[in-house]
Amino acid sequence: MTTSIDVLYLLAERRAGYVTTAQAAEVGVSRQQLSYLARTGSLQRVTQGIYRLHRFPAQRFEDVIVACLWAGDDAVASHDTALAVYELTDAMPSVIHVCMPRPFRGQRPGVVVHTAPLGDGERTERGGVPVTTVERTITDVLARSGEGLARSAAGQALERGLVTRRRLHTALTGYGDLGQPLLDLVGTTR
Repeated sequence: MTTSIDVLYLLAERRAGYVTTAQAAEVGVSRQQLSYLARTGSLQRVTQGIYRLHRFPAQRFEDVIVACLWAGDDAVASHDTALAVYELTDAMPSVIHVCMPRPFRGQRPGVVVHTAPLGDGERTERGGVPVTTVERTITDVLARSGEGLARSAAGQALERGLVTRRRLHTALTGYGDLGQPLLDLVGTTR
């Protein structure tokens, strides 16, 4: 017999052990069942509407996963936070950057929500963290923080094989003069 915790386990595997109340409801686990599981120690209530299953080991970017779940199913880590997830920067930013493809009015201390369209090819997952692709991350950082950080990240990403020159070139071509210094770094794509 499949139990509620078994159903939640399958759901939470995608997000390093985390599940929202809404996600649980979609698979038939009620708020009352979540409360019961939290009281009995099978779940930990992390914040309103977000739970963590105890069976999962701790993850490095749990705070980023929680921020994305808080913002919604279509939220992804972006900008400097995505650089940290890809290990393309030495420091975790002081705030968590999350990108949403739709307007979002919620506020949470330590979380900056960016609203921008996100194509299916611009989102991925790394270690349970929903995140913008490397090339989208580099273009977001270029637009927000300028050439220095974006150039360093692009160089490391190319060196480590996280992105191809062609994909990065394609992503940068829409940035005109702003993207030109990085296009020079990427070089020809032939």
